[in-house]
Amino acid sequence: MSCLDQDKPLYLKQPSSDSSITHKPAVQPLHGLKLASHAVLEKAQQCGRLKCAKCGRSRMFFCYTCYSLVGVSQQEIPSIKLPVKIDIIKHPNETDGKSTAIHAKILAPDDVNIYTYPCIPDFETDQVVLVFPGPGSVPMQDLVQHLRDSLDCEPSPKRAKTEETQGPTHDAHDPGSAAPDGATASEPRACPLKRVVVIDSTWNQTNKIVTDERLRGLPRVELKSRKTCFWRHQKGKPESYLATIEAIYFFLKDYHEQCLAQEYSGEYDNLLFFYAYLHTLVNSAKTAAGRD
Repeated sequence: MSCLDQDKPLYLKQPSSDSSITHKPAVQPLHGLKLASHAVLEKAQQCGRLKCAKCGRSRMFFCYTCYSLVGVSQQEIPSIKLPVKIDIIKHPNETDGKSTAIHAKILAPDDVNIYTYPCIPDFETDQVVLVFPGPGSVPMQDLVQHLRDSLDCEPSPKRAKTEETQGPTHDAHDPGSAAPDGATASEPRACPLKRVVVIDSTWNQTNKIVTDERLRGLPRVELKSRKTCFWRHQKGKPESYLATIEAIYFFLKDYHEQCLAQEYSGEYDNLLFFYAYLHTLVNSAKTAAGRD
């Protein structure tokens, strides 16, 4: 469940000089995203691999060991604020250079943490969900109802304060009276969810982590309607089995729309900043090689 192998140079094979050979344009399943300019990554790629300032290893764009940028500065890439904290549990045998988990940590450093199994933080099970498909997992719409039920059982402080000062009913002309859970139409709906857990591992290695007693009690959500476009998709697995950064992005997009009841306007698209660029590189290389 997991970028381009960064232990190998990012070379693009040049198209054949034979004018009789034509290539179809690379498929762009990530089109329409509101992404920051990739000019900084294009410039960094032209400069080639550089040594990480912390560990001294040769890297491109970022160091997946030190979780730091290489060849680009923090000011040159997007920084994203997330509505919930993301905890990524990484399998110890997961190849760091092939994992997309680092993308989330670099782009949303204040809201994303990566732990290597068996290290798992303590969770309050009623405020945490695990994004993982399979038996026991529920679609997003069911999770939303679960969160709303939890919210109904314990009114938000804003709602409680309003009822204390104005009484349990509101005047018909109160602009916020038609909005659920004490929120106006322009405000996000309150939700009790605080943390989201994502497993970073190949699918064949996930069982040990997902069956750990510290995760067994967490509600699970499955993003069945989403399909991966990861270039390392594992054979024999359904298209709904997403890469780590895809799972994080799609969960947040659905959470924004279905849980916070807000129109989505690309707030988290830049989580795919590196992913979309690398996807283009890989597809361009495949097209140039005639392997589309």
